[in-house]
This record gives sequence, structure tokens and C-alpha cells, in this order.
Amino acid sequence: QVQLVESGGGLVQPGGSLSLSCAASGSISIIVAMGWYRQAPGKQRELVAISNRGGGTNYADSVKGRFTISRSDVNNMVYLQMNSLEPEDTGVYYCNLRGYETHSTRPGDYWGRGTQVTVPS
Repeated sequence: QVQLVESGGGLVQPGGSLSLSCAASGSISIIVAMGWYRQAPGKQRELVAISNRGGGTNYADSVKGRFTISRSDVNNMVYLQMNSLEPEDTGVYYCNLRGYETHSTRPGDYWGRGTQVTVPS
């Protein structure tokens, strides 16, 4: 009963910027963390950035200093501002939520379907 929908993907030239948004809906009682992962062609899905319980953030070394994650618990949304994009940033970006559904006593992980980001070489 938790749904995540990403938006904002597209094609951007190297050095450009792009903003991604993710909206969560459904029977969410507590959000523990929200974040972004990506999967490049031929590679495993990897963490890009995460906003943890208590406000802390983690970034992949490859994006630190270029990407910024932000979160709105009131609106159940998470954002990713991507600057100085490189061809290596190309991939499908997935929104993730870890939290509790209203009927659950254990947290679960929920995923969006992804949005394509392409930075040509």
C-alpha cells in the first residue's frame, strides 16, 4: 500500500543540472529514511544519496559535492539536485523509502519504478 513515483529524469549535456523528485503515498505511518539509488547499464544498483532518520545524509563518493538530497516529511517527498553532471551519471534512478506501514511493527523497503537520466559523452 506504499507507492513511490519518480519524476524529473531526462537528457542533459555534460556539466548541466537536473532535479529529481519522488512522491510517496499510501499507508505510511513512519518514514525512517528516503533516498536515491541508480543503476547504470551493465552495473549493479548503487546508493546515490540517502536522508536518514534524524536528518543525517549519506552520499556516494562519486557524487559528493555535486548532488544534494533534500526531504519533506510533511509532504512525503524526497528530491535530488544534480549539478555538474557527467556521462558516468547516466542510469536509471530509483527512489527508495524505508518506513512503517500503519499495520506493521517492522519496517519495510519500498521502491519506485525509476526515471532515466542520460548524460551523453
